Amino acid sequence: MLFWRVKPLDQILETAAKKSLVRQLGAFQLTMLGIGAIIGTGIFVLTSEAAQKAGPGMMISFVIAAVVCALAALAYAELAAMVPVSGSAYTYTYAVMGELIAWVVGWALILEYAVAAGAVAVGWSKYMNGLMNSVGMGLPEALRSGPYDGGSFNILAFVIVWLITGLLVIGTSKSAKVNAVLVAIKIVALTAFIAIAVPAAQVQNFEPFLPTGMLGVYAASASIFFAYVGFDAVSTAAEETKNPQRNVPIGLIGSLAVCTIFYLLVGYGAVGAGGAQPLFGPDGIALETGSAEFIAACKGSEALVCTGEPLAHILRQLGFASTGNFIALAAGLALPSVILMMIFGQTRIFFVMSRDGLLPAVFSKVHPKFHTPHVITIITGVCVSAFAAMFPVGVLADVSNSGTLFAFFLVALGVLVLRRTQPDRYRAFRTPLAWIVCPLAMAGCVFLFFNLSGATELYFLIWAVVGLVVYALYGRKNSALAPGNQ
Repeated sequence: MLFWRVKPLDQILETAAKKSLVRQLGAFQLTMLGIGAIIGTGIFVLTSEAAQKAGPGMMISFVIAAVVCALAALAYAELAAMVPVSGSAYTYTYAVMGELIAWVVGWALILEYAVAAGAVAVGWSKYMNGLMNSVGMGLPEALRSGPYDGGSFNILAFVIVWLITGLLVIGTSKSAKVNAVLVAIKIVALTAFIAIAVPAAQVQNFEPFLPTGMLGVYAASASIFFAYVGFDAVSTAAEETKNPQRNVPIGLIGSLAVCTIFYLLVGYGAVGAGGAQPLFGPDGIALETGSAEFIAACKGSEALVCTGEPLAHILRQLGFASTGNFIALAAGLALPSVILMMIFGQTRIFFVMSRDGLLPAVFSKVHPKFHTPHVITIITGVCVSAFAAMFPVGVLADVSNSGTLFAFFLVALGVLVLRRTQPDRYRAFRTPLAWIVCPLAMAGCVFLFFNLSGATELYFLIWAVVGLVVYALYGRKNSALAPGNQ
């Protein structure tokens, strides 16, 4: 049953050739798209949440998450070079483990991309609200966050999603050019933070290094994993890439390497210059972020764990208020590039699932002038804007991580299955030491998944069940591989 309706790789490539997108992206653009998707809310916003879970030990959390992502990236690079079409993990599992598993993966990727885009939009709104407050133009409290985050409607997050959606409807190449400028702004901002915060690091800010023990470090790893999510969005652009066998692996591995270096330096600077000790309850246990007790403890506090704009907050504490405001402005200008890549990735996955008959054909309709899948882009924009307007960033990030880890696990498994079933197929990029790297990637994904909160794991299970129902009612009989549809 698991290998039911396997779609051969040759057939996938043939289908893509008949109804394909324009190949217009090079290695540099792909790498910039990857960096744009990775550097975002995870480092600009979730640093404070990671500090509440692990204290200074969150630096270990960054390393753990980076290792798991690096292992997964090597697996992604092999499959993306072999199958240079849109669809990411969905397409790969369709070719290896069959339609049912591919559907579940595609359904899980909605959590990775659409929900993640909402999380980034909320993170962006935190920096923008902080910046607006600093110049006396703050919005009413009810419009700064959603109903599940102490407010009523996050208006800024809602608006930015629609601006990005409009840009993506206009065209991919235009989006990529804008993204390159936004990525440059983010790199300048992080470099400025590192230049000030790292020399200001104090030894005492690292003590105690593990205030919540290794369990806190593991929990923070599962959350901070979100900071690295996005490199696989490069693979969703494979069908729009020139010379994908060469350029896709460069984009995947290059973007992850650049971001990891920045993250480790930013993490060191944040802990050393600002301190990162968690807030504890009367029972000696670290308070849960977002809880009533945590919110009460943070009132009037200047602690890193209490701010929604940690990098700007640290620089202001160090006496660099203008640079802190620059960081906030840079985040306001640059975080939309992450939203762009997340929505971009989501629409391309839907595009391929529709092309395979698992979703209505209108989803794969391409605009005659802009050559983009405009219908599904607009639908995705509606959903993402709703997530962003209603929910807090931490909840959205963790739910997104659950879908991402599931997809990464199956991609690594897919590499091993294809090594056995099609050993002679040409591989432009081969995962080094695949029989070591891929099992380690799978083990890392399982480890991080079970360090997410129980509520997040339950949400993922419910989402998977809903997806199976949708498949049973629509996808199974409308699939291009179903009897009578071929």
